[in-house]
Amino acid sequence: MSVITAASAVPPFCLPRSGQRPRVAMMVRSSNALSAASILTKLHNDCATPLPLLRQVADSMAADMRAGLAADGASDLKMILSYVDALPTGEENGLYYALDLGGTNFRVLRVQLGGKEARVVSTEFDQVSIPQELMSATSEELFDFIASKLAKFVEKEGGKFELPHGRTREVGFTFSFALKQTSINSGILIKWTKGFAVSGTEGRDVVACLNEAMGRQGLNMRVSALVNDTVGALAGARYWDDNVMVAVILGTGTNACYVELMDNIPKLHAPKSAGGSTIINTEWGAFSRGLPLTEFDREMDAASINPGQQIFEKTISGMYLGEIVRRVLHRMSEDATLFGDSIPKKLQMPFSLRTPDVCSMQQDTSKDLEAVGSILYDVAGVNSSLESRKIVVEICETIAKRGGRLAGAGIVGILQKMEEDSKGAVFGKRTVVAMDGGLYEHYPQYRGHLQDTVTELLGPEISKNVIVQHSKDGSGIGAALLAATNSIYQH
Repeated sequence: MSVITAASAVPPFCLPRSGQRPRVAMMVRSSNALSAASILTKLHNDCATPLPLLRQVADSMAADMRAGLAADGASDLKMILSYVDALPTGEENGLYYALDLGGTNFRVLRVQLGGKEARVVSTEFDQVSIPQELMSATSEELFDFIASKLAKFVEKEGGKFELPHGRTREVGFTFSFALKQTSINSGILIKWTKGFAVSGTEGRDVVACLNEAMGRQGLNMRVSALVNDTVGALAGARYWDDNVMVAVILGTGTNACYVELMDNIPKLHAPKSAGGSTIINTEWGAFSRGLPLTEFDREMDAASINPGQQIFEKTISGMYLGEIVRRVLHRMSEDATLFGDSIPKKLQMPFSLRTPDVCSMQQDTSKDLEAVGSILYDVAGVNSSLESRKIVVEICETIAKRGGRLAGAGIVGILQKMEEDSKGAVFGKRTVVAMDGGLYEHYPQYRGHLQDTVTELLGPEISKNVIVQHSKDGSGIGAALLAATNSIYQH
């Protein structure tokens, strides 16, 4: 999942802001006045997602997937091979670890697996903040720090956690940076993002970097699986349900992966795996064809550090929904006196309105929309009328509805492609799409629009077989499960 931002995570959703009310700072607005109603009408029209448009988005997603599977660079979608050709079955036994590095924090986890009957016997995890200075240190310094914390975590192993005598501990490594995967347990770092500028890692195998650091710590552990967080989410969900075929993360950023038949991957020049299928990481945030974009989307994209890229992500993910709403409110404040004769200065700050704020405003069912007024005061420093609050809620709904419906169309595009290329082996049986991420989990209106769109596009009969369900934090345990399925002791 590619998120191009200095912030590493979206804050918890739907929590009202607290603290003292700020001093109100204003700018005098321009004389170019429009009505709020005319701006709102244009926004509705530009964000409209009628079924024919959504069908086109789904068809384009499927077509771009096929192009990306045919050849690298032939599509906006990278369609990255994960080299995961064995998924958890529930038979896995033993003690396994997971390490998740995706931002300014990393997480370590251990799980004791007990086979079909006992399943997950016990889990423990710990989260560690990476010191700021290590984010621009050498590769050796960063990985030595990670390995030292992992070693300390291993030292606390006990109780229900038991490693058979003579075995080396195995870890699944979730690494959420731009990577060229070369096998199930190797991958070359293409580029650091998210504020990292560590020297000496780009162009190197990150598993070798970690293995070497663990060796320097005297830690008897090896990386059995290197995975993307979305692939981990699919594995984590598949452990509990054999019908999981797709996983989607909708949080700060977004991504999707799915189970693909080897025969459908022309660019794959390696021998076919015994199972005949593998997980494909679509990197669908880069999709861009046929999306209904507004002037506010284009302005936000132009001002971003990656203009023209990640357009799907910028219309559907938690990083950006609040910023689109902020830009609409700023325009209405400037051109339609939404908040009186002055422009709130705080409203001019990019990303000052977060998606959790937008979510919270949509949950306000009070007669006078008191929570909406409070959030607007905290964020923009304005006193709002009931009329202006109603307009704000309508803007939030418009942006969330478009995002949810486009995400739903993307899911249908993946399912369509799978159905057509498997000659009807998907829609005729129960098929599960595992969902993870704070945006999906905590924003009920967004989630509802996504589900409604999947149902509308597939129709009443087929949609009965397609289950879109939340699979919380599957990626953490998923990496440990993939370490188990790829264990040197399983074969």
